[in-house]
Amino acid sequence: MSRNYELLRQAQRNIPDAAPDGRTLLTVVSPRPARNSKAPAATGVDVDRITQEESLKLVQSLFLLSGAPHRVVLFASVDSRSGCSLICIGAAHTLAHNSSGSVCLVDANFRAPSLPEAFGTANHYGLSDSLRKEGPVRNFAKPLLPRNLWLLSCGSAANESTGMLNSEEMKSRIQELRNEFDYVLLDAPPLGTYADAVALGQLADGVVLVLEANSTKREAAVRVAENLRAANVKILGAVFNKRTFPIPESLYQLL
Repeated sequence: MSRNYELLRQAQRNIPDAAPDGRTLLTVVSPRPARNSKAPAATGVDVDRITQEESLKLVQSLFLLSGAPHRVVLFASVDSRSGCSLICIGAAHTLAHNSSGSVCLVDANFRAPSLPEAFGTANHYGLSDSLRKEGPVRNFAKPLLPRNLWLLSCGSAANESTGMLNSEEMKSRIQELRNEFDYVLLDAPPLGTYADAVALGQLADGVVLVLEANSTKREAAVRVAENLRAANVKILGAVFNKRTFPIPESLYQLL
């Protein structure tokens, strides 16, 4: 446990931008017992319940608590396959269920889009199409459930549109999304691999970093945080995902 907890502490030291209440936002998502855990079976860790609770904490800190002014938030991992898309989806669902405001989930990961598949919807008309065509941005979005949740998929022209993520058209569309929806959550490609997320972060109110337990290297997380600060992108906090070791309930209070 020490190595994983040290990564969390190191992330806290090197991602100092504060959440609305003045503390760095650090959330543990999708915990599950380790395969070799000696914890009694009777303790019965309820993964779904804990995941839902952590997602609600994240949403409250970012959007719902008094003094939380964020309306457009970018979710980006340090490495690929860190569960960033699932966390972004979970946050959007939680926000839609706990707010009467309209929520738009945007698949801005043109490198490896995954949100349409997760919802079982088509990807033929979305963000990349809106950057190349005229028309209200809401016309490119798909309604989901609950009824205040919308999906703006990456679209059919994603492969040819990666360079447009840092364009005037993108700036215009983000502003239009601000005007059309109460909340906008963007799923971005990994920060450690592509520069797309940095450009998108400059258009958002801030970035939530996704760190993967047992995988994300401290040096990589520090380097990404430094790059974001150099680009004047606010780091709203970090999500520590895919933890596989048991952790006492009392320690949750410290995270």
